[in-house]
Amino acid sequence: MDKKKIIKLAKKDFEKAWIESGKLIKPAHHDQQHPRLRFNTGKSHILYDTIWQIRQGYLQLGFHETINPLFVEEEHIYKQFGPEAPAVLDRCFYLAGLPRPDIGIGMAKIEKIEALGVDVNEDRIKNLQEIFRGYKKGYVDGDDLVHDVSASLEVDDHIGLRVLEKVFPEIQELQPLPSRTTLRSHMTSGWFMSLQNTHNHSKLPLKLFSIDRCFRREQKEDSSHLMSYHSASCVVVDNEVSLDVGKAISESLLEYFGFSSFKFIPDEKKSKYYIPETQTEVYGYHPKLKEWIEIATFGLYSPIALSKYGIDEEVMNLGLGAERIAMVLNNINDIREMVYPHIYKKWEITDRDLATMLHINYYPVTEDGKLLMNRIISVWNKNKSSESPCKFKIFSGDFLGKNITLKAVEEESNTRLLGPAASNQVYIYQGNIIGVPVTKKLDDPLIKKAVANGIPTNISYLGALAAHAAYKVEEMVVSGHDDLKIRSTIARSLSDINLQLDNVALNYITGNNKEIDIRGPIFSTLICKRN
Repeated sequence: MDKKKIIKLAKKDFEKAWIESGKLIKPAHHDQQHPRLRFNTGKSHILYDTIWQIRQGYLQLGFHETINPLFVEEEHIYKQFGPEAPAVLDRCFYLAGLPRPDIGIGMAKIEKIEALGVDVNEDRIKNLQEIFRGYKKGYVDGDDLVHDVSASLEVDDHIGLRVLEKVFPEIQELQPLPSRTTLRSHMTSGWFMSLQNTHNHSKLPLKLFSIDRCFRREQKEDSSHLMSYHSASCVVVDNEVSLDVGKAISESLLEYFGFSSFKFIPDEKKSKYYIPETQTEVYGYHPKLKEWIEIATFGLYSPIALSKYGIDEEVMNLGLGAERIAMVLNNINDIREMVYPHIYKKWEITDRDLATMLHINYYPVTEDGKLLMNRIISVWNKNKSSESPCKFKIFSGDFLGKNITLKAVEEESNTRLLGPAASNQVYIYQGNIIGVPVTKKLDDPLIKKAVANGIPTNISYLGALAAHAAYKVEEMVVSGHDDLKIRSTIARSLSDINLQLDNVALNYITGNNKEIDIRGPIFSTLICKRN
């Protein structure tokens, strides 16, 4: 198939999947390498679902979204926190960077360059000196240095990298130097900096919110502390602002999340950037959780701190942790498991998901083959208990342009057409894959629980084997063979009944000591011949 046809098929399949998933906008890009690729709706993260809800809550309350500075100079912490600044800075991350050194090129280094097989001349050394001078002054970026050094010496990049490693070790040995710039540890630090430039450019009252990351140098990360968290913070700026505004906003936001009652308790921490006696903790009662939970803190910014930024209006600030609300609403006890489930959370696959990972392996691909599969199922179901020896015609006639006859047989005496496990059904229960008999009393406790509480896959041994048989008949006719015998005896593994399990599911089952128990006697025989 040529490239144009592949691209056309890929586009057609992509658009079909896009429409089926309920999207109205066609994507601008599609995978040209996989024309049968299907796109399913992805799964969002609990935390970002919660952030989206908080964001909608703020917008509905008339707040305008803004982005506050992430990098905060140390001096701002002193302006905002006063005598508390050293304690606050102890919890801040300071930024550091590698210095840009002066790099000289003497005769000894030129000889080392030549020893690496580089043909050196005066122009190339001059070009190399210009590169190092530009690196020192910041004209040459560090991630371009290898390429630029290679270009100056007119060699390939891997040779340029060897020159830097072997001849200029001072670059490899650079140590980071700390700056006086910190990563924002409280959204308040960003609010003071933002309001300094916006408070007198907007009509009052000014209502702003920001939901973004903060960084705190915790002593350790545990079930309730991470070094990076999302602050969902807002400010109201006006000539006069009362604490009642904070209460009203708190109640409105928490009602949006289903909280029904509220308590406001003075916060004992008493941060210096708040007016004394205004810092307030917000507790909400959630009917489903049936408990009071600390959700937010609000207060009025200190006029002393505000005056250092030229702000003479009053400012109410409210902050809540997005992670905190997400944990409460989803009944999660460990913040690490919620934010980083792929790292901290125990790997779990639901029974329903496991059921989607189990499928029939060989399946007929033609309409004739599918009709033949249904005929096999019908004859087997009707005659499975017939005493042997016995023989039943399944099909005789044209099949894919060839005349064939297919029969179900059992040549041995004193048995049945099919073994007792042929009608078994496959269930998923608590991570186990179980073959469940439908023709006898269920004595096994695990099988009883699987039938009562498990997930039926709607896969029977008989149906899966019929699919395999129809596929093999298709293969026989297409390959030009004249006869075929398909015999199944005792099922011991999934492949014995034509089932295949995704590797992810198999890893989960084996890693968690779960079972795949589909054992049972099948004893089916099909004979196909060309007429």
